[in-house]
Amino acid sequence: MNDALPSLDMLKQQARRLRDALRDAAGGISHSRSLELVARQHGFRNWNALRANAGAETHKASPVGVGERVKGRYLGKPFTGRVVGVHLLAKGWTQVSIDLDAPVDVVDFESFSAFRRRITATLMQNGRTAKKTSDGVPHLALDLEARAGVTA
Repeated sequence: MNDALPSLDMLKQQARRLRDALRDAAGGISHSRSLELVARQHGFRNWNALRANAGAETHKASPVGVGERVKGRYLGKPFTGRVVGVHLLAKGWTQVSIDLDAPVDVVDFESFSAFRRRITATLMQNGRTAKKTSDGVPHLALDLEARAGVTA
C-alpha cells in the first residue's frame, strides 16, 4: 500500500526545491513546470490531479505506487516489472501502468504471437482487475504479498 501523500505545503516546497536545483544546474524552469514534475514523481498525470488527492483519503486506495517492483499474472501468464504510472480513478479503483521486464505473449495459439511490454489496467484495492477471462481469471492479478521480494 502506498504511504500517505505529503501535505499540499510540503508538495509545493518540493516543487520550489526542484525549480531552484534545476535553475542552478540546467538554466531553470518555471514554477508551474516544477509543480507538474512533482506531480509526475508522485504518479499523477498533472498538478491538478495531485492537488485534488493531497490530504484526501482516496490515495490510500492504490495497491501499488510508481517505481515499485511487482510480479503477478497477466492473462494467465507470469510476469515481473516496474510500476511506471498510477492514476487514481475513484475510491477503490486505480489505473496502473507496468513496464514488464520481459515481454509476455498474450496469445495461446501456436501459429502467431502477440507480445506485450507494457500493461495498463484498472485495479481494485486487492490488486486485481474486475474484468476476467472467459474462464473467470482476472486479466491482471498482482502478487501483493510477494512484491517486497521482487528484485531488480
